[in-house]
Amino acid sequence: MAVAARRRGFSTAARENLAGWLFVAPVVIILCLFMLLPILMAMWVSLTDWNGQGSPFKSSVPFVGTENYSRLFTEDGLTRQDFMTSLRNNFYYVVIVVPCQTVLALGLALIVNNRLLRGKSFFRAAFFFPSVTSSVAISVVFLFVFANSGAVNSLLSVVGIDGPQWFSDSRGLLHLLLSGVGLVDLDAPPAALLETGPFGLAWWDWLSGPSVAMSTIIMLVIWTTSGTFMLMFLAALQDIPVTLEEAAKLDGAGKKGVFRYVTLPMLKPTLFLVLTLGLISTWQIFDQIYVMSQGNPAKTTLTPAFLSYQTAFRSFEYGSGTAISFVLFAIIVVLTLIQRWIMRDRKV
Repeated sequence: MAVAARRRGFSTAARENLAGWLFVAPVVIILCLFMLLPILMAMWVSLTDWNGQGSPFKSSVPFVGTENYSRLFTEDGLTRQDFMTSLRNNFYYVVIVVPCQTVLALGLALIVNNRLLRGKSFFRAAFFFPSVTSSVAISVVFLFVFANSGAVNSLLSVVGIDGPQWFSDSRGLLHLLLSGVGLVDLDAPPAALLETGPFGLAWWDWLSGPSVAMSTIIMLVIWTTSGTFMLMFLAALQDIPVTLEEAAKLDGAGKKGVFRYVTLPMLKPTLFLVLTLGLISTWQIFDQIYVMSQGNPAKTTLTPAFLSYQTAFRSFEYGSGTAISFVLFAIIVVLTLIQRWIMRDRKV
């Protein structure tokens, strides 16, 4: 009887496993066909010198191995220079956008979560509206707003400030800051900083900061993305039990204490989600660059995603363009894992 019971149990478990696999089989097949297979095909293209004509899997397509990758890091030339310039631009972009959009989103969520605030629905819709508007449409609007005779420069002229040519100014903000306090001369930078630095770029270029043109894109992205993250924080804030805050207040904690020791720890999972999504999206920025600057002026708004597109679909170097995309993918994965390690729960 025991043997028969075990057989029936095994048979039931096998049928349940089979049923489970049958239910998930359509999704697995779709993912393999439309995600895994294209990724493997793109990886093969990154190892070839395919020019976009015909099939990349023909024997006539030159196989170059890791040459497309080595040109990005080890070989002197325009390819490495452009790639490192794009990494520099994107690095400053990420460093500014991710913290600013996170802090702004959390601040907006705290405002609209206030029980004494009237017209909550209006403010929620107003803050979220830029996030659901077409990024291309908003980018075009920003082109007019930050034009030489646009609204921003007109407002600056009212207070006696001569606004810059926003989308034509390639000067770095750190350079302008150092020049403003008299530490460096933009026309004659220190000779030590003009020496070649990591990966072929001079230290002066690495330490430029985001350009004036990139700063307009940064302002645009912070404004348009904060609404989405605000809703995530708002949902998390509304899940925090009111009794916890009331208990903290009874124990003598003020508003700052409640926020620091109750609210923030409860928001940690949402904070990790917001930072992760922000990190991924900022390293993948493309549409704003395509519409607003095309990587100009002087390649100070060039990003790896746009460089990959430009290399593949304009220069017809599909192998190099695909290699750039895989390097970008590796950067995103590594930074996400580092962020997860930093924000992990630590045992006391």
